[in-house]
Amino acid sequence: MIGVLLMASIPAFGPDGLLPPGDHAVTFEQLRASILVLGPTEPRDAPNWDAAWRLRLVDNLEILASQLWSVGIEEVFADGSFAEDKDHPNDIDGYFVCDLGRLRTGELQRSLNALDPHRCWDWSPGSRRRCRGEAKLQLPMWHAYRVELYPHVPGLGMGCGIRDRWGHELEFPSAFRRSRRDGAPRGIVRLLREASE
Repeated sequence: MIGVLLMASIPAFGPDGLLPPGDHAVTFEQLRASILVLGPTEPRDAPNWDAAWRLRLVDNLEILASQLWSVGIEEVFADGSFAEDKDHPNDIDGYFVCDLGRLRTGELQRSLNALDPHRCWDWSPGSRRRCRGEAKLQLPMWHAYRVELYPHVPGLGMGCGIRDRWGHELEFPSAFRRSRRDGAPRGIVRLLREASE
């Protein structure tokens, strides 16, 4: 991505509890060893940090990212409350960059579902279901993995329903680079394949 800051590892959270703005490019090995899984360096700063849960989310994210990579998708990003100093994030949100033709024809979805045992790759509103204890309807991949990855086709100017502090609707994927708490800019994780892949 042109003009996007790429960093070799995940930095510490800022005073606002967010990752510093930019794309923080890491492999899954680096992600597992980062502050996003292990928590702040001082345990007293986050005594309820749920590293085991965060590790489980990362393991699930790796399953989905590997499926995307195996069908030729190269750019995969993760964020949501997982990229904030929240002790127990509900899930991981993110997106991947894809081609409009493959998305529109359903070829991408079919290819991904051929790889996934849950056949969870579906973004249609009718596929969403409620989970006990959750207010909002969730996608099939959320139910299977507690991860939601959305397709992004560059240049379409798609709104996402999230507004900035001035009330303007953010274009997808700009919203992923803003905190839902207050709209403050935050960093995002860009997932890199391991060197052997």
